[in-house]
Amino acid sequence: MEFSFELLAILSVVAIAAGFIDAIAGGGGLLTIPALLFTGMSPVQAIATNKLQACFGSFTATRFFIKQKLVSPKKQRWGILAASIGAAFGAIAIQLFDSSLLITLLPFALILIAAYLVFAKNFGQPGDKPKLDEKNFNGSFITGIGFYDGFFGPGTGTFFTLSYCKMRALSLIQATAHAKLMNFTTNIVSLFIFILSDQILWQVGLAMAVGQIIGARIGAATAIKQGTNFIRYMTVAVCIAMSISLLLKQ
Repeated sequence: MEFSFELLAILSVVAIAAGFIDAIAGGGGLLTIPALLFTGMSPVQAIATNKLQACFGSFTATRFFIKQKLVSPKKQRWGILAASIGAAFGAIAIQLFDSSLLITLLPFALILIAAYLVFAKNFGQPGDKPKLDEKNFNGSFITGIGFYDGFFGPGTGTFFTLSYCKMRALSLIQATAHAKLMNFTTNIVSLFIFILSDQILWQVGLAMAVGQIIGARIGAATAIKQGTNFIRYMTVAVCIAMSISLLLKQ
C-alpha cells in the first residue's frame, strides 16, 4: 500500500494526541486504531502497525517515569515476564480468532470503570495494604491484561493503572508509572509477534512514531505536574470516549 505525505502527516498529528493521552490515562488506541483503519488497511494490519508506533510512545513515557524514580524495571522483572507471556499469546490469538465479542462487551466495561472513578472516595490515594501479593497479582491481572493488549489493545493503560491502584495499593501517580512499564512490555512483545507474521506497514508506523515520542513526553510530564485529580478525570474522559466510539462502530 502507498500513502501520501499528507496522510502520513495527519497520522503523525493523531499520534501526538494519542501519545499524550496514553502517557496519562491510557486509551490512545481510541484515536490511532480508527485512524489506521480509515487508511484501508485490514484490522490485523491496523493493530500490528499501531503496536509499532505505540512502542515509541510507551518507551518515552516509561523512560521519563524511571528517571523520576516512580518505577524500577529491576523490581518489576516478574511482572514484565508475566506481561510478556500474556501479550505473546494475545498477539497470536488475534490472528486466529474473531475479536467481535470483545468489541461488543468492552464499551460497557469502560462505562462501569468511568462511573466507579467518578463516585469512588479517596481513589488514587495509596491503600493500607495490597489485596493481592505480587506473585498472584502478576499471575492474574498482569498476565490477563497483557493478553488483552496483544489481542486488541485500547484501554490497556487504564486497566493496568486501576489494577495497580486497587490490588497493589499504589498511589495513582505510582500506578500510572507502573502501567507504562507494563504497557511498553506488552507493546514490544506484541510487535515482535506481528513482525514475524509480516502484518506491519512500516512506513505508516514509523511516521506515527515521531508523533508518539512528542506526545508521550509531554503527557508524562503533565501527569506528574498536575497530579492525581487530573489523571483521574482524564481517565474518566478516555473511558467515556472509548465506550461511545465502540458503541457507534457497532
